[in-house]
Amino acid sequence: MSIADSAAAHARDTLFRNHRSGFSRAAQRPYDFTCPSPDTYPFQWAWDSSFHAIALVHVDTRRARDEIRSLLGAVTPTGFLPHMVLWQDDLRPTATADFRIDLWQGWRSVTIAPPVVARAIEHVYRATRDDLWLRRVLPPALAFFGWLAEHRTSPGTGLIEIYQPDESGLDSSPKYDAALGIESAPEDAVHDAWHAAMRSLITAYSSPARTPETPLRDRRLFVWNDVLVNTVYADGLACLARLARTAGLDGRTAARLTEESHAIGAALMRHCWDETTGAFYDLDLVAGKRRDVLTASSLLPILLDSVPAGAAHRVVEDHLLNEREFWRPHPIPSVAASEPSYDPSFRTGAIFRGSSWVNLNWYLHQGLRSRGYRAEADTLAARTRALVAASGTRECYSPEDATGHGARSFGWSSLVLDLAASTATEED
Repeated sequence: MSIADSAAAHARDTLFRNHRSGFSRAAQRPYDFTCPSPDTYPFQWAWDSSFHAIALVHVDTRRARDEIRSLLGAVTPTGFLPHMVLWQDDLRPTATADFRIDLWQGWRSVTIAPPVVARAIEHVYRATRDDLWLRRVLPPALAFFGWLAEHRTSPGTGLIEIYQPDESGLDSSPKYDAALGIESAPEDAVHDAWHAAMRSLITAYSSPARTPETPLRDRRLFVWNDVLVNTVYADGLACLARLARTAGLDGRTAARLTEESHAIGAALMRHCWDETTGAFYDLDLVAGKRRDVLTASSLLPILLDSVPAGAAHRVVEDHLLNEREFWRPHPIPSVAASEPSYDPSFRTGAIFRGSSWVNLNWYLHQGLRSRGYRAEADTLAARTRALVAASGTRECYSPEDATGHGARSFGWSSLVLDLAASTATEED
């Protein structure tokens, strides 16, 4: 069996194995989704499900549409979409302890995730041309992006802000270490130190009266402009603009969404771009400075057409394709190999500290293609398929030897199906 065929077989098996459906008594509605991992992450997670829907397009378009419909069934009347949706009544009691979350209304997290859902909707619609489905899912998606603009825009930068590291989906990335006070933790203590810091943060936020709209900025515990979150947000706004035109919405809606997308790209250039190093860095708004840890999220804005070509090419040439940083044997590591915190072997047991992730590769593959690096994009897609072929659908992988790390039967690693479909040349 070829590498491509082996990777595809692993991906399809995972998507079928992780399928969950039923009826939630707490939410009083049916659910139909793909969990990230049966043993480790049994619930529906917002950005995971968005990636699952993209992969499912190549397996079962009905399930792809149901994945998005189920996820958006958790959108509140105010437009909030939670990071986690705990549909299953029998599994919910252990969720708070296991996942360090503050449950709201008994079945939703009170936190957000990177808003990949708009990109997923566009992807599924392109595959199905299901206009009725689009008319059903577009309003809650628009409501969520409106909620983000209203409740999460930083007054000083115009960028979206998060109030705890896991809202970025990047959890224990070393770029958050200083803000959490764990920058001096030895390697074998990082995992426990991060979990302790998260428990302290969540305890400080906890209140019976807390809702998704509770203002946390003024608490000044953790207030952050994350490059990945804002890149995904700007990309999502552009997707929604195109979908609004397709759906025949008022032309002013599409124009506004396009303008907002460009504004985020401009704000990333203004506040997060470092001309000296040629990379993007997050803003720690409590400390009032950029945190110049070079991570994969430093590369992601190449995806946005509002980022000037000169800046994008510097990111690609100086960093992404730099063998001493990100262009490792099994790219793209979540932390540059030149960083002291680089952990390619998962020795810390903490995620996003060096391992390669299929979802980040999927975004960067699009970025490379959009910037004219088609051969390099094809190489990245082929190397990503090789990861999955070698180690199965793991949560993440060693960028040095392709060893699988973290959860098994991990859903979004099935994105190799979409990488294969969009790659111009196959390399086995």
